[in-house]
Amino acid sequence: MIESFDVVVIGAGAAGLFCAGVAARRGLRVLVLDHGPEPGRKILISGGGRCNFTNMKVGAENFLSANPHFSKSALAGFTPKDFIALVERYGIAYHEKTLGQLFCDGSARQILDMLLDLCAGAELRLGVGVREMSHDGGFVLETTRGVVKAGNLVVATGGLSIPKLGATGFAYEAAKRFGHGVVPPRPALVPLTFGAQDVAWMQELAGVSAPVRISVGKIRFEENLLFTHRGLSGPAVLQISSYLAPGAAFEVDFCPGLRAEEMLLEAKTRRAKAGLKAVLGEHLPARLAAHFAGAETRNMADLPDKTLRALGQKLNRFSFAPTGSEGFAKAEVTAGGVDTTELVSKSCESRKLPGLFFIGEAVDVTGWLGGYNFQWAWASGHAAGQAIQAR
Repeated sequence: MIESFDVVVIGAGAAGLFCAGVAARRGLRVLVLDHGPEPGRKILISGGGRCNFTNMKVGAENFLSANPHFSKSALAGFTPKDFIALVERYGIAYHEKTLGQLFCDGSARQILDMLLDLCAGAELRLGVGVREMSHDGGFVLETTRGVVKAGNLVVATGGLSIPKLGATGFAYEAAKRFGHGVVPPRPALVPLTFGAQDVAWMQELAGVSAPVRISVGKIRFEENLLFTHRGLSGPAVLQISSYLAPGAAFEVDFCPGLRAEEMLLEAKTRRAKAGLKAVLGEHLPARLAAHFAGAETRNMADLPDKTLRALGQKLNRFSFAPTGSEGFAKAEVTAGGVDTTELVSKSCESRKLPGLFFIGEAVDVTGWLGGYNFQWAWASGHAAGQAIQAR
């Protein structure tokens, strides 16, 4: 027996659940399938378990894509204010942490429970794999629990990041199955790794966090950097990782807003008897100050201007050349994905095959750290959910 629905949504994550909820509340017969044992697993671990569910300020400039304009329509159609209003309607308490990032006061489970309530009119089947897909007057899916048919198909299975939570390349396989291109996926918002020589001194600083300005080309972020046993992490590094081409270097300003060269030369006069480590310690974490001071024991008055100028320039423009990253296992999101040139920006519907939609992380739209990727999930899910028609 073949079961029929208006739409089948594959993927019970943020985008898939929200899309299903929007479609179900429009009176459509909706089936949500997921191969995992429970829905929203990535939601539950996000934001340290408190879910950074959106950001107060969201625009297309906060996203990476081969088509930087693609996200505009969906983002305008469902804004952070719209999602905040929904959160407030469900009585979920939240707070702004930094840089417009909104978190639940309680648990990420509250967001997931809200999404499941919105999906009350849809049927959710977990632990179900999709073996085959075809289109013949409608979409036919052979699953591990029988065959289903629908006039519409929404692919919301995300990218390759965090495979331990069940991430796979299903969305890309589906795209190719129906004649769509895929921008090669790569890890984004991911810690960076370095060669043995660099890692040796970074390991000595493991656990040290410092506010920095980090940049590559014209891209710049001001957040914290964290030294690890494998290299560098922290919000600043995760942000810049999304923009790094293989083999590219980036710069770190350890004294943002301060001309370190002038500061050191002034300290030579102002604090003539102080040691370099003490002077640096006024602007850097103690262990980082000790690293840059090295074995230098002379007072500031005895240090050559040339030495201080060179150190100042290094502090403001320290170049890092990573050898790689910690990969999809530690990447918060996947950059690349289904080619947006073959999707309608207002609805995320295929230009090639009406009724086929790709949403969320599956698409070549990747947000910054700080709630942007969740907002893309809500916006793209809403766009598709509103556009789906009974066929």
